[in-house]
Amino acid sequence: MSKTLIIIPTYNEKNNITPIYNKISKLQRNFDILFVDDNSVDGTLNKLNFLKLNKKIFILKRKKKLGIGSAHKEGISWGYKNKYSYIVTMDVDGTHNPIYISKMLKIAQSTPIVSTTRFILKDGFREWHIFRRFLTRFRHFLVGRLLKLKDLDSSGAFRVYNSKLVKLSDINLAKNNSYSFFFESLFIFKIKKYKIIQIPIYMENRKYGNSKINLYEIIFAFYYLIKFFLNSLPKFYK
Repeated sequence: MSKTLIIIPTYNEKNNITPIYNKISKLQRNFDILFVDDNSVDGTLNKLNFLKLNKKIFILKRKKKLGIGSAHKEGISWGYKNKYSYIVTMDVDGTHNPIYISKMLKIAQSTPIVSTTRFILKDGFREWHIFRRFLTRFRHFLVGRLLKLKDLDSSGAFRVYNSKLVKLSDINLAKNNSYSFFFESLFIFKIKKYKIIQIPIYMENRKYGNSKINLYEIIFAFYYLIKFFLNSLPKFYK
């Protein structure tokens, strides 16, 4: 029997835990959920420990903030170790609506990687602040030009991996532990010739709390992209 795991990284997201859990529960599918928490100090762990009374809920408690990319890699490795057929990754902040998961899983039955994109539907992230929309579009343009990923939403974290068709070792080739993990991993999948199917989605605005992306994270992401383009990119084309 195929098993599906949903991985949700958390860091100080106490007000978003119950809403995302309730939305997933409404799908009436047999999902397990793994929360990967980076030592939240706002009461998030209290919320998670309460949910853990449900035996379909698991928690990876990490000792400090290690980064969103690191959380994805550790959660995915846990999923492979525990023999899940399909591994879904998504954000906790409400921007990723679980209603798309059923469609993604259906496609993933015969596809290694299913990702989502904000760039097909008109105003796919219309609720976002204008500066964030500009920054997202600029990053999409830059990554597309430099890494030849112009048709892919390379910074999206809402994905499904078919563990029978994707090697864990290929996922772990992406070395970045922060937000750049998403474009780096997608580039590697393309080089490794994995089939990637995207589905268009509307991304909603965060309902509670604040974004964890600060100015340092933004600057470092652009720095890492240029560094990856200049130093790491050539080895994949040898």
